[in-house]
Amino acid sequence: MAALHALAFDAPWSAHEIASLTAGPGGFALLAEAADGLAGFILCRVIVEEAEVLTIAVSPQGRRRGVGGALLAAAMGAAQAAGGRAMFLEVAEDNAAAIALYRAAGFGEVGRRAGYYARPDNRAVDALVLRRDLNT
Repeated sequence: MAALHALAFDAPWSAHEIASLTAGPGGFALLAEAADGLAGFILCRVIVEEAEVLTIAVSPQGRRRGVGGALLAAAMGAAQAAGGRAMFLEVAEDNAAAIALYRAAGFGEVGRRAGYYARPDNRAVDALVLRRDLNT
């Protein structure tokens, strides 16, 4: 998962960080397999009634093929089964593909974190905080 995360993000998480989040309270990961390896994964946690998408990564070959949407739908179902009533996430305001994925899944903006993401060129990019009810 760490290798795939490194393909998808400017500041990738290590295998240790991913394992720690997965093993933490309410943490879980869902994987999408392809014939040639890992097509994608989503890492989430559910604490009390709130679920959070911590990260989602899709291989370059799996993008624009429904892998991300399938992972997100499965994670929403798993979070609801674990008692989650709402799911939250942060997404960089300049990540149009991810924003489109989340909006198509029914997420709406509920906040903004100024300068949350640092880009390699030292630009700071805001994070949009998105939310979706899981009982609908």
